[in-house]
Amino acid sequence: MSAEGVPVPQDPSDALAAVVALRRLADQLEDAAVEQAMRSGWSWPEVAEALGVTRQAVHKKHAKRLIAGGVALRRRQ
Repeated sequence: MSAEGVPVPQDPSDALAAVVALRRLADQLEDAAVEQAMRSGWSWPEVAEALGVTRQAVHKKHAKRLIAGGVALRRRQ
């Protein structure tokens, strides 16, 4: 167990594989949550604030995928 109380597998390859799996899961969760927010009418700044990033960062990461998925994106006014 690490100093922060998080159990870490003894084998480094198992620990690193867990990190990779968690990152993939976090990315999938973010993608789904951003899509749900945008379909619900959220603006880029609202999504960015909720994620703790800039509007530009969230737009760059998600806009192309959302457009390809048929999500109608709000324009800045």
